[in-house]
Amino acid sequence: MAVAAVATVAVAGSTAAIVVAPGALAAAPKPATWNETAYRGHVEVIRDKGRQADRSVLTGKVFVDRNRDSVSDPQERGLGGVLVSNGRDVVTTDSHGRYRLPAFDNMTVFITQPSGYQVPVDESNVAQFHYNHLPEGSPDLRYGGIAPTGPLPAEVNFPVVKSRLTQSQEQHCVIAGDLQTYDKEEVGYARKGAINDLAGRTDYQGCGTLFIGDVVGDDLSLYPDVKELTSLTNGPARFLPGNHDLDFDATTPEHSFDTFRAQLAPAYYSYDIGNVHVVALNTVRYPCTPDLDNADGLRPTCDDPVNQPRYNGRLDENQLAWLERDLAKVDDNKLVVIASHVGLLNFADEGSPIHQVDQVREVHELVKGRKAVAVAGHSHSIENMKTGDLVKGWRDLFGIKGLPFPHITAGAISGDWYSGSLTEDGYPVAVGRDGGRPGVLTLDIKGNSFKERYTVTGQSDQVQTQLGINSPTYREWYVARQAWNRTRDGAAPQLADPHVVTRADLNGRTWITTNFWMGSTGSTVKVSIDGARAQHAVRTQQLRGEDQLVGPEWSDPHAAAQQLVNGGSLADRTMHLWRFQLPTDLAPGAHRAVVTATDSYGRQFTDVLDFQVVEQR
Repeated sequence: MAVAAVATVAVAGSTAAIVVAPGALAAAPKPATWNETAYRGHVEVIRDKGRQADRSVLTGKVFVDRNRDSVSDPQERGLGGVLVSNGRDVVTTDSHGRYRLPAFDNMTVFITQPSGYQVPVDESNVAQFHYNHLPEGSPDLRYGGIAPTGPLPAEVNFPVVKSRLTQSQEQHCVIAGDLQTYDKEEVGYARKGAINDLAGRTDYQGCGTLFIGDVVGDDLSLYPDVKELTSLTNGPARFLPGNHDLDFDATTPEHSFDTFRAQLAPAYYSYDIGNVHVVALNTVRYPCTPDLDNADGLRPTCDDPVNQPRYNGRLDENQLAWLERDLAKVDDNKLVVIASHVGLLNFADEGSPIHQVDQVREVHELVKGRKAVAVAGHSHSIENMKTGDLVKGWRDLFGIKGLPFPHITAGAISGDWYSGSLTEDGYPVAVGRDGGRPGVLTLDIKGNSFKERYTVTGQSDQVQTQLGINSPTYREWYVARQAWNRTRDGAAPQLADPHVVTRADLNGRTWITTNFWMGSTGSTVKVSIDGARAQHAVRTQQLRGEDQLVGPEWSDPHAAAQQLVNGGSLADRTMHLWRFQLPTDLAPGAHRAVVTATDSYGRQFTDVLDFQVVEQR
């Protein structure tokens, strides 16, 4: 009979015993072979074929690059049925792999990688599947933007190779939120943390990693450093833009992501893996303007784009037209993954019209009837929102009556912007605004079905919960410390040992709290005290249309106790917190709470919290 192991894990300044399923502590997988097998290459741009190109039409082909030299040799066949787009129109290659697209200045031409084939990656593992056309180049931008491309090429040809990895019906897609490095020191934190974890994983070679915006923190000169990080990963790296990837000196939205486009990827695009169609959207409009973004009066920060430029969560008309045309060419049985930086909707900012997407209902309508999931970053929170979930802000702002399909906010590699003390591995604890910890989301896909999992940086996938004690003593300290933080008058209030509970605490309502990061509607949490029969804990946010519950009573005490002292965000609300009220008649002495969290798929995670009851402090 296999015996479960008990691993002691350091959790943000405390120690918890995690009961790990048999086999979970097995040896690490064999070294990855991605670097030896990756298809490295580039898009083929043919400038002159002895004729003047028609400047109103771009032509070219998608070809199977048998010798992997990125050159369309005569003997290499074209690949039919591949989607090619200029960011507005979408066409399909003919049986010879050829396409024709309307051409215009400042367009990005890209293909949708077909399942069973792989586009090339560069030496940094960044996927190569697009060509920017901007004849005169970007306006004068601090970080360079796009260099002049000159006249329209005679042809732009897109190489691919056959791939069993991308053909497989089983995929593991890493969704990486908010890398958001502001300087080289933070690049080092990312390298020691989540990137080191990804370097040790080999399960995502087909789907790769999608970095969903805020790749850097305003300093676009760090893109080469980011590509050095992706060179350490084991699969294609793709990116979509966030509000900290902007060319802030661009005066119009048409050029606000020129440096991102030049260095990393199109502003929006799609690709296929297995039976999955991934759509990477640009949901950041900068500078936002009063005519489009504040026509309803809800976004007054958009009223002065010249003197006070701001951004808004919005899709432009070209992108919406592209999305409709792209999805119209996708088989109905595919799983559609809609990825963005600013989420279509989220819980943390549920009352904000800026930090959600204006056209959320239009996107929902375009995906209607399909199997779909939306993934996003931006809010530095972890949110697993299921079909039917609803909060007040979504209904009030957008008329949403319940989510038509799951929406997941993927957390952040940077966590709470690399704040807090350093771990022994050299990266910050960075506990987030919802009490979540830095990490990455993975969509584990079979066919057109998926299961989501969140991997905390530096931890096993078995680490899914964070326990705390919310007592009157803690709540009184919370209020006092918050007030002191504003004034800094006198000595700072000190929190007594949070794992010591007095008789007065029990009589005043004390809860064992469980922050279950991927917890959602359909999840359960049970608590057993000292081996007694386990009883259900209660989820604080039911997501049945209520407003956010905010304050010390609804906080994650383990996270907030650190944040109020060390600075950063404050975990005073979360959609994935469960509470279990301790009995008032617990005897003085040592006690143990065994907490079993079960997700919506039936996967169980067990955590242990030891505490002590005393008559008085």
